[in-house]
This record gives sequence, structure tokens and C-alpha cells, in this order.
Amino acid sequence: MNGELESKKIIGLMSGTSCDSIDAGLCVVHPDLSCELVSGINYKYPPHIREKIFHLFSGDATIKDACQMNFAIGECFAEACNILISEHGKPDFIASHGQTIYHYPLNDKLDNISLKSTLQIGESSVIARKTGCEVISNFREADIAAGGEGAPLVCFADEKWFKHLGRNFAIQNIGGISNVTVVSQDKPTFGFDTGLGNIMIDYCMNKFYKKPFDEDGKIANSGKIQESWLDCLMQDDYYFKNPPKSTGREYFSTQYIENALKFGPKEPEDIIATVTALTAKTIAKSYERFIYPDIDIQEVVVGGGGAYNPALMKFLRHYLPKHIDLKTHDAYGISNNFKEVMAFALLGYCTYYGIPNNLPECTGADSRVVLGKITY
Repeated sequence: MNGELESKKIIGLMSGTSCDSIDAGLCVVHPDLSCELVSGINYKYPPHIREKIFHLFSGDATIKDACQMNFAIGECFAEACNILISEHGKPDFIASHGQTIYHYPLNDKLDNISLKSTLQIGESSVIARKTGCEVISNFREADIAAGGEGAPLVCFADEKWFKHLGRNFAIQNIGGISNVTVVSQDKPTFGFDTGLGNIMIDYCMNKFYKKPFDEDGKIANSGKIQESWLDCLMQDDYYFKNPPKSTGREYFSTQYIENALKFGPKEPEDIIATVTALTAKTIAKSYERFIYPDIDIQEVVVGGGGAYNPALMKFLRHYLPKHIDLKTHDAYGISNNFKEVMAFALLGYCTYYGIPNNLPECTGADSRVVLGKITY
């Protein structure tokens, strides 16, 4: 515990499952746990580093690759910080989520020892050395040690930022994976990963169009949804699993997508339209299964890369009940682009002051714990 709460300048760092950039944001977190974004950048990984990260995702990389990339990504994270530092000066500290390369939330046993685990790389000692700043990192492990899945963690921030507004919200992030936080007036906050976000869309855009993503949803809007294939994709076991639950590239892998594509339509624009609809429909169906029976949602607030895809937002509007308002984080003064950066700045603030910053209803942990490790 670092004494009485004071406002802190914190650089939040995040690189998600899409791995499109390192998001870095200088934030000010206040004692009431409100957070404002001062400045944010999207720092592109050098192309060969990004290629190596996807090699790690594929499962074909060696221990040597993982070892080297831990330090190389730390260098990249530090460079992103130093761009902000050169303009705004040093923060009080840095809060780094790191780059997830494997997430295994299943409670398998080996010699009766749990194998539930997660791994985020981007060596904090390198970040601290290259920036001259204290670094708080490795947020997920303490939750897993407490019996949780280590995700989703952004629910903590969603509760702080939306609970006081007096409505029942589904706060929906659409990154590589989609996750929702349910913030209501009469039930404890809970959340879970709804399933695919942009991973399958981006993979298919790269495969068929040699582009990293579907800019402005143009390709999805030019195609037709193949309902029979969509219905088939909707039957995956993950979508029926009860929360708390989390997932990632380990499950929705390249092999998973390639197997699914064997049954897809011939025209690539129809593939893009259908997998975009899949993200929207699985979100809406997860609400029907796991939220609406207990909570009357009045508003869905979308953030992450998916908020910038008009086709995805159009499909989501179509699949949601008409009485529910659909907005983006920008409507509440929270950056769609840097929302998760702001959330990890808040999580880091709580770590610094020894404030428990997980929500067991979201992760499945058996208790509230303080997440994160500090590197000086």
C-alpha cells in the first residue's frame, strides 16, 4: 500500500489477440477511480516481429522463439512508451498487459496438479530499463492462482465507469475475441468472453484479399450471408458453455478457421459477410442465453476494433432486440480505440495502492485479489 490515494499519470499498454498494434495511452487515474486519456498512439509492430508473434500463436514455435520474443516485445513496448514520454514527460509508472501468446483456462490436471494457465510476454524489466519507469505487469496470473480464468479483467473498469449511471448495460468489447461485461442496478457485475470477435474476419480478409482487416466493413456489405453455414458455425460448443468462461486463439485457431472454411460459400465476399454476421449473432445469442433471463438490458455499448466496422454494427443492431439502445464507448467519453489501455491503467493504479482489482463473478476466482507484479 502506497499511502493515501492520489491522482497518477500512467501509461497503459495493451496488445490484443488481433496483434494489429501496441496500443499505448497516457492516462490520469484519480482517487475515485475515474480515468481520462491524455494521449494515445497505435504503435505498429515491426513486420518481422509481428510475423514471429503469429508463429508463436500457431504452436509451431520453439522455446527459443518464445524466450527471444519476450525480450523483443519488451523492446517494442518500451519504444511505444518512449514516444509518449518524449512528448509528455515521464509518467508515475507504466501498466502493461503484455502480449498474450497462450491462454489455457481449463482445469486439466497432471499428477493431480492444475494446468490452468496463461502467458503474456513483453519483458517488464526491459520496459523499466528502457523507459526509466516503474512497471506493473502480469495482471492475469494472480486471478488464476485464486481459482479464476484470468479473464476477462476489463470488467473491473466497466463497473467503475458505468455502474453509477443508473441503467442496465452490456458493455461489449469486440477485439480479436469478444467479451461482455454486464453492469446492472440490482445484480453483481459479471462478464465473459462471448466468442469470436475479429479473428476470423481478419484471417479471411488476409487469405482472400491480402488485407489485414475489412476497412469500413465494405467487403461484408458487398456480400451475402449464407445462412446455412452461419447456422452451422453457431453450433460450436463454446457458445453453449455457461459463464464464467474465456477463450482465445488457442481455441479459435488457424486450423479451426480452415476447417470451417471447407464448408463455406464459394464467393469470398459471402465468406466475409457470413463470418462478420457470426461475430454479431454469437454476441446477441449469448445475451439471450446468459443475460436476458436475469437482467433487462437497456443499452449495449460497443468498444474495440469492431466498433469501427459499420457492417458488424449493422448486423449487431439487426440481431439485438429493437428496444435496446446500441451505442459506442465514444458516446460516454471513453475512446473506442484506447478503452482497454485505460482499463489497464486503472488496474495498475489499484495494484500500486493494493486495491483488489479482479471481479470473481467475471473470472470465476474464489476471492478478490490484487492483480499484477511490480518491476522497479
